[in-house]
Amino acid sequence: MNDSLLLKALRREPVERPPVWLMRQAGRYMAEYRAVREGRSFLELCRTPKLCAEVMATAVERLGVDAAIVFADLLPMLVPMGFELQYVAGDGPVISNPFRSVADLDRVVELDDVSAMSCVFDSVALTRQVVAPLPVIGFAGAPFTLAGYAIEGGTSRQFLTTKRFMKTEPETWREFLLRLARSSARYLNGQIAAGAEVVQIFDSWVGTLGVEDYRKYVLPAVQELTRMITPGVPVIYFGSGNPALLRSFAEAGTACVGVDWRVPIADAWDAIGRDRAIQGNLDPATLLAPQETIRREATRILDQVGERPGFVFNLGHGIHKETPVENVVCLVETVKAWRHG
Repeated sequence: MNDSLLLKALRREPVERPPVWLMRQAGRYMAEYRAVREGRSFLELCRTPKLCAEVMATAVERLGVDAAIVFADLLPMLVPMGFELQYVAGDGPVISNPFRSVADLDRVVELDDVSAMSCVFDSVALTRQVVAPLPVIGFAGAPFTLAGYAIEGGTSRQFLTTKRFMKTEPETWREFLLRLARSSARYLNGQIAAGAEVVQIFDSWVGTLGVEDYRKYVLPAVQELTRMITPGVPVIYFGSGNPALLRSFAEAGTACVGVDWRVPIADAWDAIGRDRAIQGNLDPATLLAPQETIRREATRILDQVGERPGFVFNLGHGIHKETPVENVVCLVETVKAWRHG
């Protein structure tokens, strides 16, 4: 596994071509996934390791990507921490007992024991068996993103309730984020023990913050999370929505920073520093365009990077459910065929 394209790129070693994998590479855009999902709830699927491994193995084989990411979701980790989670058609995740007051901290259970997430660890182990010799990526939610869901009670456009709590109850906020950070780290370490060679921290909603608020209220918890992860395992920190945060993301302490499509990849790399790897950053909406456009836009990103070691090709977010599978295959083939010059 140490000689895989992904691991070598994350160590910023020379590779014959950039590795490519895609966020949400197994999902509703694939007929095979929809067939497995039929008659099952999303949570039921996530809690069935054999099916999680099956849908990811199918995606890896169909697309020809260089890595598998365990099929799971960010939020079930909140359930053993004391939150009531369900997925509602049309509304997405809903937490019926959101975190809204200082007193609510008393019911937040820090995960010293992550055995409640054993189904995910089993999914990692099974996925590694069926996709070998490709590496398996584990993942977890970042403290701010998990806190945002827990406080808002679901998704939000502006996370106003979260920001209000962050600024009006800073000590409780700090303790809540640290409990989430330590719990996520132990959860990731469980995935590593099960066979994940790389882990990614998803901070999907952190772009709602400005730079000063991120540095004051969020970065210390992210640093605590990364500090606790098993030494020697490469960590990718992916945050989206605000390119001004990239310089601060570089202080998270991870081997690689994942970036979205809102900034040119070369500019993003200058912001985070060339002493770490970078992952990104095609706009996933590009996969809805003609294949000629897909090839052109992917090549533009690849040409910006050139032969600099430490680049992992990915989207700037997950694949949209409306995306034709053939277009995703086209993208992967374009990256795999590219050569500098």
